[in-house]
Amino acid sequence: MSSYLIPAEENRITTTVSNSRFIATAACVTSSDEARQFIQRIRSDMLDASHHVYAFRVGYGNSTIEGMSDDGEPSGTAGPPVLAVLRGSNIGDIIIVVTRYFGGTKLGTGGLVRAYSDAARAVLASLKTQEKRARCVVGIEFSYAAYETIKRLAAKYEGKIEDETFASEVTLIIRLPVEHFPAFAQAVNELTAGRSQAIILS
Repeated sequence: MSSYLIPAEENRITTTVSNSRFIATAACVTSSDEARQFIQRIRSDMLDASHHVYAFRVGYGNSTIEGMSDDGEPSGTAGPPVLAVLRGSNIGDIIIVVTRYFGGTKLGTGGLVRAYSDAARAVLASLKTQEKRARCVVGIEFSYAAYETIKRLAAKYEGKIEDETFASEVTLIIRLPVEHFPAFAQAVNELTAGRSQAIILS
């Protein structure tokens, strides 16, 4: 997957069901640690709430890390419905925390599933997104004579030089969009007459 949509900014929507308030907050997270920190921030912001249900997906497509919690609601009525909405959203690197303030009326199992699903869908409906391009880390070793040319080549293919080592030869570590790697690697090969190869490190 060379690119996918991610949240461009934090978004919050409040819905009300039978006097219970459901405050859904969506944001971008790029790791499980970031997700946990975000959940803790929401808990701290709304300490008097009844529940802080959450679901998150880090990554996109077949390589995702997922997490969820019913946070005291009946098992399967809160976290799984929110995660199901996320899975159908075509958005990666995302977390939704649905904070509930109990209004005195029990909603029942079906009512809870609908309320949490609707809250998640509502916050996604007005969420601003942006494209995230998948990038790879590339290593390349070459002679000093090719230094300036390869730097220009990296820039041409939207690569960002992350490390430079100068020894008997020059070694560059470059992060560039995945979709540009084949053309970049071919250009390096041609430029150095096959003496240097661009290798994906991660």
